[in-house]
Amino acid sequence: MTRKQFNHAVRAAAAVLNTRNLLVIGSQAVHASTDAPVPAAERSMEADMAVLDTDDTESADILDGSIGEMSMFHQTFGYYVHGVTFRTALLPDGWRERLVPYIAPDTGGATAMCLDIHDLWLSKAVAGRDKDREFCAAVAEMGLVDPATLSARLDGMPLPEPGHRDVLRSRIEALAAGRAGNADMPAGYGPRPKK
Repeated sequence: MTRKQFNHAVRAAAAVLNTRNLLVIGSQAVHASTDAPVPAAERSMEADMAVLDTDDTESADILDGSIGEMSMFHQTFGYYVHGVTFRTALLPDGWRERLVPYIAPDTGGATAMCLDIHDLWLSKAVAGRDKDREFCAAVAEMGLVDPATLSARLDGMPLPEPGHRDVLRSRIEALAAGRAGNADMPAGYGPRPKK
């Protein structure tokens, strides 16, 4: 999803929900942290959005039904909004205080409160799908994340199992050492090594 498409998605989501403040937690949140194109984010045709400060699933259902996957909006424009709540992603402590406001002339006056790039990187690394690993690698290669900040925030992050913290810490240490990847990284946690 390009920046122009993201702006349109923000405008559409705000109109559907009759709000001026949205939360963006997926890869499209990167638009608030850099003006540079991030190809790994542009390949995604989905923007994960929620109403700010609520875990109300009704709003998520409204987004999915109105401008979500397979909706008329999706069929017309080729991209869509996935309705979520803030509980959809595992996030480090304090993430709310670090949200980055995104406002553009063509968002219709709506503000997208986007995850800080370090919180976003960690949430994607934990999710660990192929697209998440690709995104984490791209953001790291662009120099958008600081390993020391990632490491500090990892300490305050709830994880499904204790061993996950060690796996993620190894990946962060690899970033700090300037290595593209960690060959011992299990599938599902952090970017895969480059070929």
